[in-house]
Amino acid sequence: MHRQTAYLPLMTYPDTAPDDAILAGVGFATSLGFDLHATAFAVSIPPVRSPLGGLLLDIPGLVGATEEKSKAECHRLESLIQSAADSQRDLEMTIRQVVLGAALDAAAIEARSYNISVIPWSNTTLVTQDMAQAVVFGSGRPTVLVPPSGPPASLKHIAIAWDASRVAARALWDALPLLAEDGRITILTVRDEKPLSAPNIAGALAVSLEKRGYSAKALDIDMDERSIAVALQVSALDAGAQLLAIGGFGHSRIRDFILGGATMGILTDLRLPALLSH
Repeated sequence: MHRQTAYLPLMTYPDTAPDDAILAGVGFATSLGFDLHATAFAVSIPPVRSPLGGLLLDIPGLVGATEEKSKAECHRLESLIQSAADSQRDLEMTIRQVVLGAALDAAAIEARSYNISVIPWSNTTLVTQDMAQAVVFGSGRPTVLVPPSGPPASLKHIAIAWDASRVAARALWDALPLLAEDGRITILTVRDEKPLSAPNIAGALAVSLEKRGYSAKALDIDMDERSIAVALQVSALDAGAQLLAIGGFGHSRIRDFILGGATMGILTDLRLPALLSH
């Protein structure tokens, strides 16, 4: 029998995700019955030459203190995760030293080797949003953002943000394997956000899923002067869903990444666990 493994990457510089968010991420992976591989990234800072020759600042001393603090945080996180991990699941924790600025790319590459990635999310630390964006768009694997709240005992109800696009289809079929055997699906379509490819696209998908043995229900919603991310998340929570699956939309422009409105809203104002696929 093949075992499924979730990947949990953690930054330690300039800060890290709050402990409650990390523990929620560990718990979410456990609730899915997945094994867990966590990587904590310790920062290595290249030598910096001071224009004042070190007269005013002890640059090597500051660099050394920063690197030691990052390493110490890695070991603290290792203890935190090991204490919280389910004894019935396999846990692998590694500490990896990377050059300053390289952790996000390193995490995206590592994530390609696992079934899903789990990103602890917090609205108080930018590194969690940076990590989420890097892994969603750089790994090619589904990524679940987990806010600091209690994980479900099992995933019995998912909502899918559906506009019949390629990324929405990818999110749907990435999320379905996570659903419990007797689980339910709510298909959310926003009617007043953009033109849709056909009428009743949510109903058509519900019929297709029902034919495949899933319990599915279509739900058309309106934005009602809310952002699309808020409308989707509130509707998912009102329906009783434990996870919102949504296609991660964005495109690169030179060195910047331009995010779609729903994706940006999820990354900055997360209200329930969300699976993003790109």
